[in-house]
Amino acid sequence: MVKDQQVRRLFKLIQTEKNFGMAAIKAGMDEKTARKYRRLGKLPSELKQPHTWRTRPDPFEEVWVGIKFMLEINPGLEAKTIFEDLQRRHPGRFADGQLRTLQRRIKVWRACEGPSKEVFFTQVHYPGELAQSDFTRMNNLGITIGGQRFNHMIYHFVLTYSNWETGTICFSESFESLSQGFQNALWELGGVPKMHQTDCLTTAVQKTTHPDDFTQRYQDLLDHYNLDGKKTNPNSPHENGDVEQRHHRFKKAAEQSLFLRGSRDFADRKEYEQFLGSLFKQLNAGRKERFSEEQAVLGGLPKRRIDAFKKNAMTVGPSSTIRVNHNVYSVDSRLIGERINTRLFMDRVEIWYGQKKVDIMPRLRGEGKHRINYRHIIDSLLRKPGAFENYRYRDDLFPTSRFRIAYDELKQRHSQNMAAKQYLNILHLAARENETAVDDVLRMMIDKNMSICAEQVEALVRSSQPIAEATKVSIPAVNLACYDRLLEEVGL
Repeated sequence: MVKDQQVRRLFKLIQTEKNFGMAAIKAGMDEKTARKYRRLGKLPSELKQPHTWRTRPDPFEEVWVGIKFMLEINPGLEAKTIFEDLQRRHPGRFADGQLRTLQRRIKVWRACEGPSKEVFFTQVHYPGELAQSDFTRMNNLGITIGGQRFNHMIYHFVLTYSNWETGTICFSESFESLSQGFQNALWELGGVPKMHQTDCLTTAVQKTTHPDDFTQRYQDLLDHYNLDGKKTNPNSPHENGDVEQRHHRFKKAAEQSLFLRGSRDFADRKEYEQFLGSLFKQLNAGRKERFSEEQAVLGGLPKRRIDAFKKNAMTVGPSSTIRVNHNVYSVDSRLIGERINTRLFMDRVEIWYGQKKVDIMPRLRGEGKHRINYRHIIDSLLRKPGAFENYRYRDDLFPTSRFRIAYDELKQRHSQNMAAKQYLNILHLAARENETAVDDVLRMMIDKNMSICAEQVEALVRSSQPIAEATKVSIPAVNLACYDRLLEEVGL
C-alpha cells in the first residue's frame, strides 16, 4: 500500500531524476503505480472516499423512535439499560453482541441531538487576588502515631495565582478548625489576599433561605483580616477547583514521600507535623517567582490573631457534668454549682474558673457523645456504690479492658453491691496512685487466674514485686538441620 510520504518523495525525485523509472524505484513503488499518481497529481489520502454507507442493516432501525423518545424524556439513561429493556420486550430479537452497536448510535445522538453539556470556563488569576481553602480527609494514607491509627483531616489553603499552599491538621469541619487553619495560613504567608473563597461549609455559609451569605462568626473572622468573602454555588466543587486539584496532588506527593521514608508510623504528632511542613516547603519551592509577585501586593496582617475558640459560660450540674457543643464532659465534683467558662478549641476543651484554667480534655468529635473521667466522681461513688451498676455513663468508668474483666469477675463471686464496692476501691486506687500500675497488676492476676480483690490489688501495687511485661515473648531458635536431612533424603 502506497503512503503519502512515498508519493511526496516521488514528486520531488521527478524534478531531479532524468529517468522516471529510477525515480519510482527510489520512491519505493512500481513504475506503473508511479505514473498513476503523476497523472492524478494527488496523494493517496486525497483519493480515499469517505465511508458514508452501512455495511449491514441497522438492527435498531425499527425501534429507534421509541429509544429516542426514552432518551428525550431522560437523557441520563445508559445504553445498557435501554438494551436490556429491549431484550425483555423483544425476546430473542437482539443478541448480546449488538450492545456495542446501540452504544455507538446513542453516543452519536447525544453529540448531535442530545442536551447541551456544562461548559467550564478557564479563569485568569491575578497576584494577591484570591485564596481558596477546603478540608480534605487523609485517612487513606494509613498514618499511624506510635502504632495507633491516626484518622484526621487537613485544612488546605491555596493561593490561586502562584498555587502556594499550606495546611493544618484537624479532626472535623468545625468553625474552630476553619479559624485556626485559616489564621495559621495567613500568618505563615505573612500577608492577606483580597478575597477568600470556600465551598458551602455549614460553619461558614448560611442556608440559601437566609438573607446573609455568611455566619456571624465567619464574617467577624473576615472583617478582622479585612478580607472579602466568596462562596461557591451548592453542589459545584469545580468552582473551588484550584484547592480541589491541590488536594489530589498534595495527597499524591504525601504518598510518594511516605514511600521514600519507608514507614507511615510517626513517634508523635509533632514529628508528623514536621513531615507535612517539609512536604509543603518542597511543593512551594518551584513557585518562588509567582509567589514573589503575590507577596508584593498582599495586604498587611492585623496586630494580633483572633481567638480560634468558642467561649461559653455555664453552671456545673449536680451530676458533675457539662454540655459543650452537644457533647457531655465531666468536671471535678468540687465545681458542682459553680459558674465556669469553657473554651472549645479545634482539638480540646479548656475549663476556666476564676480567671484560671483548671482542666483540659480532648474534644469529642461529632454530637451526642460523652467523656466521663472517673477521677472527677470517684469520691462520690465510694459513698454511693449502689449508683454504680445503673449509672448512665458506667462504661466510661472502665479505663481498660482489664478493669472491666475485674468487675465481671467480682460480680461472679460477690453480690452486686459488694462487687461494686470492691471495684470502686480498685478504681479509687488507680486515681490515687497510678492507673498503669493497677492495670499491670490486674493483667497479672487475670493471667494467673488469681481471685481479684481490692486489698490484694493494693498490696501488689504498693509492693516492689516486678510485673512481667505483657509483650515479653520467648521464641526458641529454629533448628534448620532437620530441613537439611530432608533435602538429603530426597536427593536434592
